[in-house]
Amino acid sequence: MIDHAIAELAPVVGVKAACAALGEPRARHYRRHRKSPAPPRPERVATPQPRALSEVERKEIRRVLNTPEHVDEAPATVYAKLLDEGTYLGSVSTMYRVLREHGEVGDRRRHATHPPRKKPELLATRPNQVYSWDITKLHGPEKWTYYYLYVVIDIFSRYVPGWMLAHAENAQLAEALLEATIVKQGIVRDQLTIHSDRGSPMIAKPVAHLLADLGVTKSHSRPHTSNDNPYIESHFRTFKYRPDFPKNFGCYEDAKSFCSRFFPWYNDDHRHSGIGYHTPADVHYGRAELLRTQRAAVLSVAYAAHPERFVRKHPEPPALPSAAWINRPQEVSTTTQ
Repeated sequence: MIDHAIAELAPVVGVKAACAALGEPRARHYRRHRKSPAPPRPERVATPQPRALSEVERKEIRRVLNTPEHVDEAPATVYAKLLDEGTYLGSVSTMYRVLREHGEVGDRRRHATHPPRKKPELLATRPNQVYSWDITKLHGPEKWTYYYLYVVIDIFSRYVPGWMLAHAENAQLAEALLEATIVKQGIVRDQLTIHSDRGSPMIAKPVAHLLADLGVTKSHSRPHTSNDNPYIESHFRTFKYRPDFPKNFGCYEDAKSFCSRFFPWYNDDHRHSGIGYHTPADVHYGRAELLRTQRAAVLSVAYAAHPERFVRKHPEPPALPSAAWINRPQEVSTTTQ
């Protein structure tokens, strides 16, 4: 309808005025009445570059660049060497272009590859079977002043058989602590495995030689894998989250006094949730089973007096640990069909 009106007015007032009078966009009017679509653009035909290298020449450049003599060298270096030998295969940019076509522009050197570190899998079913140890920093009175706390923990009983506070972190101090702890606990050859991360005192030769002489197996965490040493990390959290743990220690004697109070409390008074709320000393020295029996007797008396208060089952004390793992292997379940 609008097109018919524009067709009648256009010869009199023109297309522009007719479209304006009827409120029709002029561009849309022209699009609808275009006699024929725009002719397609001619396709560009790629013409071969007369200066381009032939396929044989390009293969030769790639072959030369990947020879054992030149595979570790940059194309510019190869270019210069070939010129010294009286050979010209192509420009440096051409060499890069040939390599880029085959995804060989990156670092083409032969890199040394390290085998993946073995995941430590340690099992303890009794005390003095697997120890874990580490060193943590304690802030001193001034900035960049630290005291170093060495701690050895039994992963089965959570007992701390040895600790030491020092002004430095080195292999000699670690060696002295480990030797004193092993002798104090009466460890015999081929009984104990000691696990640690890969800090410099842990992997030092004096420590390794000491453990070898004492018949102790050493184990290390994988690099950058903090959960390979969970027991000692958990212990440090307990240590540093005590209500009386200060932000800074005033002096070495202040830090030594705090540690001297903490470790007897931890070993002899702290009820650890991971060992059935017994103290580490009770589990380490075999007293926990008797204490659990006494707890069970108390609960039996309470149940007999008021059985209606125990709705689900007869009350039992928390179970004692039967095993402690570092990286327990996942069980592979097989389904029969």
